[in-house]
Amino acid sequence: MTNPTPDVRPDRPYFSSGPCAKPPGWTASSLPTDSLGRSHRSKIGKARLKRCIDLMRANLRLPDTHRIGIVPGSDTGAYEMAMWTMLGARPVTAMAWESFGEGWVTDAVKQLKIDPTVIRADYGDLPDLAAVDWSNDVLFTWNGTTSGVRVPDGDWIAADRQGLSFADATSAVFAYDIPWDKIDVATFSWQKVLGGEGAHGVLILGPRAVERLESYVPAWPLPKVFRLTSKGKLIEGVFSGETINTPSMLAVEDAIAALEWVESIGGLDGAIRRSDANAAALNRIVEARPWLDHLAADPASRSKTSVCLTVEGADEARIKKMAGLLEEQGAAFDIAGYRDAPPGLRIWCGATVDTADIEALGPWLDWAYEETRA
Repeated sequence: MTNPTPDVRPDRPYFSSGPCAKPPGWTASSLPTDSLGRSHRSKIGKARLKRCIDLMRANLRLPDTHRIGIVPGSDTGAYEMAMWTMLGARPVTAMAWESFGEGWVTDAVKQLKIDPTVIRADYGDLPDLAAVDWSNDVLFTWNGTTSGVRVPDGDWIAADRQGLSFADATSAVFAYDIPWDKIDVATFSWQKVLGGEGAHGVLILGPRAVERLESYVPAWPLPKVFRLTSKGKLIEGVFSGETINTPSMLAVEDAIAALEWVESIGGLDGAIRRSDANAAALNRIVEARPWLDHLAADPASRSKTSVCLTVEGADEARIKKMAGLLEEQGAAFDIAGYRDAPPGLRIWCGATVDTADIEALGPWLDWAYEETRA
């Protein structure tokens, strides 16, 4: 008996967890090009970089107490910059429940050699947040992109903390209402929830992080692209569009377009509503299929953006085959789980994805499951 393909394909089968789907209606030809071929330090270059920063502040509802800088190296570069410039002043707790959190543990232990307290959990689980000692600086991912597990809220972060909170928020911003009074350092990249281009990171600093930078000098040398202070003072220009190194102005224009789209759908609230609707649609697909389940069992800590799924009886080879067949059919691109995660599927449900495309994906998952059953 043949296994017929479904009649309806997703209009935009872009479910990759990074780089993620472009906003609906996006076209390269619609991007302004006046800033291209110009110095990023020209009047127009500075104005466009500042426009990008201002839009991020407005859409994230970021208070004036927090600074925003565009830095090199995507989210990884931004987080590394924060670690290398601020850690070492206090004891450190590093939390890991997926591959990127483990990366920060590795850097703290093997590169900075600061002997952190490490709190771990397996893929699909969240560690005991109550075990965190907030006299320490604390490293964590707000939303574990490769495990589909997130922190439920900011209540576990002590308001009277002595240490700094370092949140890798790259697949969380524009999908959750982050309590900025609990965040001293946050990082993300445009290529996640905004569907922007890669290579550029965003570094957000609260006042306590600025105080640390201006009062503490690390024991290790800092590369030029990590340096945020000069003569003991924060380099304020970095947080008004005077980037440390040369940015791609095309990527900046692309980010501005995405941020203007977020603004057009109601800002942060609109982006959260779209992400919530997508995650709910995918959850309905999961609940209707006995062979499909969430890697993150607890809904309170289940990601609403990078949703990781398990497929009954499937090993890595079968998952690759399912994903490959779906790509060949133009039904879903890049949905195999992350290479270090347990074998499974990973479906991006951020705001730039349309709920109708998530709904259309369900029958195609059935088809791929049947095609690979043998």
